[in-house]
Amino acid sequence: MSKISAAITAVGAYVPEYVLTNQILETMVDTNDEWITTRTGIKERRILKKEGEGTSYLAIKAAEDLIAKKDIDPKDIELVIVATATPDMKAASTAAYTAAKIGATNAFSFDMDAACSSFLYGMSVASSFIESGRYKNVLLIGADKMSSLINYKDRATCIIFGDGAGAVLFEPTTEDVGLKDEYLRSDGTGREFLQATYGGSVHPLTHEALDNGGHYAFQEGRTVFKNAVFNMADATVKVLERNNLDKDSVDWLAAHQANKRIIDATAQRIDLAEEKVMMNIHKYGNTTSATLPLLLNDYESQLKKGDNIIFAAFGGGFNWGAIYLKWAYNSKD
Repeated sequence: MSKISAAITAVGAYVPEYVLTNQILETMVDTNDEWITTRTGIKERRILKKEGEGTSYLAIKAAEDLIAKKDIDPKDIELVIVATATPDMKAASTAAYTAAKIGATNAFSFDMDAACSSFLYGMSVASSFIESGRYKNVLLIGADKMSSLINYKDRATCIIFGDGAGAVLFEPTTEDVGLKDEYLRSDGTGREFLQATYGGSVHPLTHEALDNGGHYAFQEGRTVFKNAVFNMADATVKVLERNNLDKDSVDWLAAHQANKRIIDATAQRIDLAEEKVMMNIHKYGNTTSATLPLLLNDYESQLKKGDNIIFAAFGGGFNWGAIYLKWAYNSKD
């Protein structure tokens, strides 16, 4: 019997309509377009302004986009995973609500949180369910409403993050495509450098914490940058070496869109040509769990069956890794 592999067979995406440009941020905080662009590569980001809507709204929209493009019956979806660092609420599953709203009534569902590595880790989990032979349609969604955690008076974080969602469908295949290898790691001692301190079980929300902005995301930028540069590049190199890949056999690098300098450093470590590096950070900023599927959606028309794609990410916690996937289809476009 041929080995079952997990292949991505469809993608979808959604970003909110409101565009927060660098020029608008100049009126909100002590910064300017040149400073932001030089240090991050970001020109604008999307913000969800709809009252009473959270991450599930983004996830539902991305899933609906995929369902329409793939023309799949939602009832055929057997598992829905929402990779997110900003769930709608505590305890109640964002994935379960998303599945219900898109009509995936035969699916079970759960949330996954590994900060900016959530979608990367989700690829590993979704693939494992497919490779087990028990499931044929697994919907993985990366979605975050980062604006819900951002203090727009803190220029260290407000210039970086945006809101958005992307979705992929994993299906089984016996062809030589799909997820081939992964190298995933974590180091919990790094959590102090990137976190939203209040709102969890260690530091429950209080009026005092809210008044002091303790619920907002905080990062020690220099430490995070240094660890991201080293670990994303290191994981990428390890995956390439294990699979006898080099710069000529890699067709695309899909790196987490946190900072253009980090992406460039990862590409330079493997001597990859600029035209092989997926990039959309200038349009969306860092959408946390959504960056990787948004890249796939933006580049879908350029992807060809058999393309070798290296995914890499780094997130708070710390969590990081790289995945080697061979693309499974040619775009209808």
